[in-house]
Amino acid sequence: MSQISITLPDGNVRKYAAGITGMDIAKDISTSLAKKAISCSINGNHCDLSQVIENDVEFAIFTMRDNDQALELIRHDCAHIMARAVQEIWPDVQVTIGPVIDNGWYYDFDRKEPFTPEDLSIIEKKMREIINLKDPVRREVWDRERAIKHYTDTNEPYKVELINSIPGDEDLSMYWHGYWQDLCRGPHLVHTAQVPGDSFKLMSVAGAYWRGDSNNAMLQRIYGVAFQNKNDLKAHLTMLEEAALRDHRKLGREMDLFHMQEEAPGQIFWHPNGWKIYTALQDYMRRMQDKNGYVEVNTPQVVDRKLWEASGHWEKYQENMFIVEVDEDHAREKAVNALKPMNCPCHVQIFNQGLKSYRDLPLRMAEFGSCNRYEPSGALHGIMRVRGFTQDDGHIFCSEEQIESETKIYIDFLSNVYKDLGFNEFKVKFSDRPEKRSGSDEVWDKAEKALLSATRAAGIEPELNIGEGAFYGPKLEFVLTDAIGRDWQCGTHQVDFVLPERLDASYIGKDGDKHRPVMLHRATLGSFERFIGILIESHAGKLPFWLAPRQVVVASIVSDANDYVLEKVAALNAAGIRAEADIRNEKINYKVREHSLGKVPVILAVGAREVEENTVTVRRLGQKQTEVNQFNDIIAILSSESTPPDLRK
Repeated sequence: MSQISITLPDGNVRKYAAGITGMDIAKDISTSLAKKAISCSINGNHCDLSQVIENDVEFAIFTMRDNDQALELIRHDCAHIMARAVQEIWPDVQVTIGPVIDNGWYYDFDRKEPFTPEDLSIIEKKMREIINLKDPVRREVWDRERAIKHYTDTNEPYKVELINSIPGDEDLSMYWHGYWQDLCRGPHLVHTAQVPGDSFKLMSVAGAYWRGDSNNAMLQRIYGVAFQNKNDLKAHLTMLEEAALRDHRKLGREMDLFHMQEEAPGQIFWHPNGWKIYTALQDYMRRMQDKNGYVEVNTPQVVDRKLWEASGHWEKYQENMFIVEVDEDHAREKAVNALKPMNCPCHVQIFNQGLKSYRDLPLRMAEFGSCNRYEPSGALHGIMRVRGFTQDDGHIFCSEEQIESETKIYIDFLSNVYKDLGFNEFKVKFSDRPEKRSGSDEVWDKAEKALLSATRAAGIEPELNIGEGAFYGPKLEFVLTDAIGRDWQCGTHQVDFVLPERLDASYIGKDGDKHRPVMLHRATLGSFERFIGILIESHAGKLPFWLAPRQVVVASIVSDANDYVLEKVAALNAAGIRAEADIRNEKINYKVREHSLGKVPVILAVGAREVEENTVTVRRLGQKQTEVNQFNDIIAILSSESTPPDLRK
């Protein structure tokens, strides 16, 4: 048998007979390594240790210390073990697919009776029994005919459908532990006992259409989470509990910020309190953009399809657009329009009005643009994922030579905004060309090189996000981390050579000839709606004083203090502080509880003593202790706190 070379990560090369497996190599290196091994890398591909190696390869062995690989396998094996547990408890249940997702997995089942929370506990118990069996995991490669017969005989029609959707030249890998088997690409662990039995939990059940198609059968999807150890699981569950307390939908009701209803899916009804947050944030962004040389514009909501065809959106983005047909007077055919899903083509129309010179560049154009995009109903989530939203959108028209400097200027601008809003750090992802795109490879090469170079010039080495760029250009994604460690993608910055070409934008250069501008698309908050949701959850509703919709409540302790309360509310309002009076005939503890639930930052309690001494008793949200202050002192303090951060500088 021929000899092959196995190159290990340290550069050491070992010779073996062709046909050796990853586990054989692990055993040859050391017995202790073989016991710890969970999988391997063969020429960079994550594989089972049972994988046969026939040629020279670069090879590495993974253990539970290799976090990425370990978590992938633990979660993938949990999916299989859960499916086996379900079928052991209810043999008539049919299985479908069970992929790994963030923090865990799900598996879809066809069962007549709905799963209950009690069922999840029963399944968990059975899973631990299977784990303790230490059943070896083995992989077999079957031909298509054999696999289809197997699943037909075992009454698994969903697996037959899956096989028929797999290209005919692909191997069908079948994974077994014990008697139970599943169609799967792999890889998997060596045996079931490598799954830590105290580090997973089944979380919930939801409905899911087979293959995501509403014309297909409705299945039951069980979600689970899994980690390398019980402490990581505990930390995750604690985070979820905290996230539930911070849920912007719950806090939105308690703070009376907004509501949503069936008649307007994905659209927000802003209440006065919520709209106050919105306008305060918008005013702040407007001032920041003004300071940084932006001109503000406003463009139409409904635009003829001709513009969307010219821009490329009709071809690339139509499925996400709301189409409007109108019977125009005397027209033979209906006019076809679309609600704008983004502002970019309209901004080019403004740029194209009048002759532009190189002296006009860079031209920084901004719009608080109201957009509409069709999102599937299942994807909608409070104000975080909606169909109608407003972007703090901007487009910078510049020359190629200005890409680097404008990118740095924008990153500095974005950094200052995020810092003002309580986010001192952020991550940056670089998203390159997607499969579905406009423009030649040469144009994309130029755009990607320019953006990456500009980002590095700004002192940032971004994380690569392969294939996630916009259809017209590569982009930077700015990711914030909130108070409980969750990541939120908010800002974006994109380099676009395509749209100016398609929409015939030009300027006169120093040489007197026409040139195409480069279009830099940028959004800092992303959308006001989603960003407000992030702020609410990150602050658990306790917004910074300047953003709080209800800043101060002056509450009477005794009715004799009512006039004093009204007087102080008037003084606070005159100082630019949002204040309201509570002179109801209720006990002060009741008032404090109610306003604390509504996340009012400051409650000023007033009784006979306070009236006599011209003081107020100050209670801050989240603090048990109170303090007595002279009213003139507290109004000065609150006046300072109510000033937006950009106006304090």
